[in-house]
Parts: sequence; structure tokens; C-alpha cells
Amino acid sequence: MKREEIFKNTEKGLTVRLKIVPNSSKNDIFFDGDILKIKITAQPIENKANKALVEFLAKKLKIAKSNIQITKGELSKEKTLLIQGLNKEEFFKVINYLGEQVNGE
Repeated sequence: MKREEIFKNTEKGLTVRLKIVPNSSKNDIFFDGDILKIKITAQPIENKANKALVEFLAKKLKIAKSNIQITKGELSKEKTLLIQGLNKEEFFKVINYLGEQVNGE
């Protein structure tokens, strides 16, 4: 999957395809090749990892949790999200900024 296929601007907002890594040592967001991965400390039981994913992204993107919906993959590690009020370019600005903080640039 190419990075262009991960993100799609739609009338409703931005759709994002990603892979979640629950039960991680820390919350983190990064590209692993052409795959967007999000590490979440929550365990994948009783919807805890999904809730933590939405909370983590909402905090990082500075948007309301209600603007993020899991549209596909509720019970899977591979998910599709709909993020309302944000486009691909804005999402990349946040990801690039986070990457610079992680890499110490």
C-alpha cells in the first residue's frame, strides 16, 4: 500500500487506513515503510485500545474525540478512520511535526 492510498480526502472528512499496535510500552505514531502505525499502551480488550486510539489521535491533532470515528476494523488491528474537520495536508503537518520531535530535529 502506498502512502497516497492510506489517506483520502472525502466530503465527510479524511479517511485514514492504519495499523494499531496495542499493549505497547508507549503511545506513538509513525510510518513503518508505507504503513501508518500507531502504538497504544491500552490492551485490546473491551474496546480499550480503540478508545485509547481515538483519545491519542484527538489529543495529537487537537480536535474533539467526536470528530474521529472507526469506520472499519473495530475488532482488527487494521483500521479505517474517518476524521472530520481535517484534510490530508493538515494531518501530514502534525505527523511531520511529531516526527521532528521524536528525532530531535
